[in-house]
Amino acid sequence: MTERLFFALWPGAEQRAALAQVQGDLVRRDARKTHPDDLHITLVFLGDVAPEGRACAEAAGERVGGRAFELALDRIGCYPRARVLWCGPSAPPSALLELVGALERELRGCGFSPERRPYAPHTTLARKARPLAARPLVAPISWLVAEFVLVIAGDGPPPRYRVLRRWPLA
Repeated sequence: MTERLFFALWPGAEQRAALAQVQGDLVRRDARKTHPDDLHITLVFLGDVAPEGRACAEAAGERVGGRAFELALDRIGCYPRARVLWCGPSAPPSALLELVGALERELRGCGFSPERRPYAPHTTLARKARPLAARPLVAPISWLVAEFVLVIAGDGPPPRYRVLRRWPLA
């Protein structure tokens, strides 16, 4: 039996409310909004993982160190082929990129392969969205990132994601 897992940054209530406001302002009715409780920024997607893979991933999370950092979600855009409306940073902080790199290095020992595409941090606001030109967000969303999490994706109605483990950042 497998579980669909990923490491992520999990926003607090203030950031969720701000992202929900952006959704309300930008997402048309024909798009499928991400449930506010499911909003996150994926660090590393693991996919379907067997129990021993989960244990190895959790151990990898324990070994990863990192420092807390300020994240500014200041840009919105759309991946036109996937029809995904997103919000993310125009300039990802080095601490975020270092965290992703550290997770990928530790996870190699578990048999996980890093993503081939360059890392592009974002939170998905909606799917099946109409194309939207990338542009600055009028009111950037500030976020002091002080932890990263391991998340499980479930089936059924939203919210579909549940945090399994949390690791603090120094």
